[in-house]
Amino acid sequence: MLTRTRSAVGAGWRWFTAFRRTRPFWGGLWLVLGGWTVLKFSLGAIQLVTAVGFNAVAGYLVGGGMMLCGLIPIAAPRQRVTFGLIGTVLAVVSLVVSNLGGFLLGMLLGVLGGAMTAGWGPRRTRARAVAGGVE
Repeated sequence: MLTRTRSAVGAGWRWFTAFRRTRPFWGGLWLVLGGWTVLKFSLGAIQLVTAVGFNAVAGYLVGGGMMLCGLIPIAAPRQRVTFGLIGTVLAVVSLVVSNLGGFLLGMLLGVLGGAMTAGWGPRRTRARAVAGGVE
């Protein structure tokens, strides 16, 4: 029983490693964490949010947008540049609309994650060495 569990965990870990290496996983994760931080510091009673108007709703929109911009490139890696840049812009906008961007922590995580997501590229295959010496 224990060997089956270990082999299942090992197979799951190998799958996750292969999944992670074919997508902008770490950039998306940082962007989601930054959005969560902005959203967490924007939370308030829904009666207060609806009474205050756009100023209170902006934190929800920016934080949720950052989280979406982190999740979409993980699901569709070809969209990494577009959503990485949008996520970075939303992180900078959170400085103005949401308690200094989650007290600067959410903004910094969002900018880091957006830059990592936009800059990620699929792994290139190495060129085979020419047999017999120098080209």
